[in-house]
Formats: sequence, C-alpha cells, structure tokens
Amino acid sequence: MNAELLKHVVSSLREGAELRNRIARDCGETIVQAASLMIQCLQSGGKLLFFGNGGSAADAQHLAAEFVGRFVLERNGLPAIALTTDSSILTSIGNDYGFDQVFARQIEALGRPNDVAIGISTSGNSPNVIEAVNKARKQNVKTIGLAGKDGGALAKCVDLAITVSTSNTARVQECHIAIGHILCELVENELSKTKSTRS
Repeated sequence: MNAELLKHVVSSLREGAELRNRIARDCGETIVQAASLMIQCLQSGGKLLFFGNGGSAADAQHLAAEFVGRFVLERNGLPAIALTTDSSILTSIGNDYGFDQVFARQIEALGRPNDVAIGISTSGNSPNVIEAVNKARKQNVKTIGLAGKDGGALAKCVDLAITVSTSNTARVQECHIAIGHILCELVENELSKTKSTRS
C-alpha cells in the first residue's frame, strides 16, 4: 500500500468533514431560511431557477433534476429549471450580448416575482452569475447564492448567501451539492407534509 496516497486520501476526507461541521455551525440557520424561501415560492406557484459555470453548472442541473424528478419521496414534479442546458440559447446570447449575459437574459425572459433564482459560484465573483442576480432583483425575483471563499460579490447582492469558507474549489463544490441535497430534502418533506394535511 502506498502510504503517501493513503495519507492524502485521509487528509482530504477529514478536511471535507471538518468543513461540513463548520458549515453546520455557521450556515445552518441560513440554509433553513433558504429552504423556507423555496417552499414559499413553490407553494405560491413560482419556480426555481438554477445557474452557474463549469462544476457549478453541473450542480445547477443536478439540483433542478432533483426537484423536477424526485429526491426521496414519491410526489408530483416541482418546477425547477437549470439555465445552463440549452446550447442554442447559451451560444446565441453569448454571441449577441456577451457571455456575461447568458443567465441574465434568461432571467429577464423567464423570471417572475414568485420565483427564486439560485446562483452558484465557487469564487463568489462569476460575472455572469452576478449579472443574473442583479437582473433577478430588478424583476422582484428572490435570490439565493451558493458561494465559496469569502462569498465575494455574490454574497453581497443576493437576498440569502450560503458561503463555504475555503479557497479549495473541490471542497466548495462538494459542500455545495451537500447543501443542495439538504435543501431538496427540506423542501420535499415540507411540501409533502402540507399536501397530506390538505387531503
């Protein structure tokens, strides 16, 4: 067995575990607030709009799929869209207006006051994510940011910011999807509870 490789594996896993413990301590209340915002959105007929770049684009698609499909419980599909998936929209907006506008233009077209826009950026400073959040706020769309490092510009311009305070991009991404799964679980459980109470 390669002792150096094992040491690296153990160190990486411990780093991730310690970071999650810190998030539980520092961000738990904000995660609950974000889930409540998403629940209110869906109960009032709104939709969730996810967006980000690279690995964060994959997270946006992953989370939208959990809502439209299911997370754990059998239920009706919930309205969620990843603004990262339509290559014709992304390339036409990028070509005609610039890459900074690829999400903002979609928010302009699709965003409504009951919606929630969820921007994901490991640096907290992705220009196209910031532009989309600013557009959302102009259209009275509530905003949630999943950021890394010190939160960057994203944490300053969203209604609710959940910041994973590390400069290690891989650890930020791992925590973002963990937070996303918790949001899915909280929303799904609460909406299923509300439905069974009404029926």
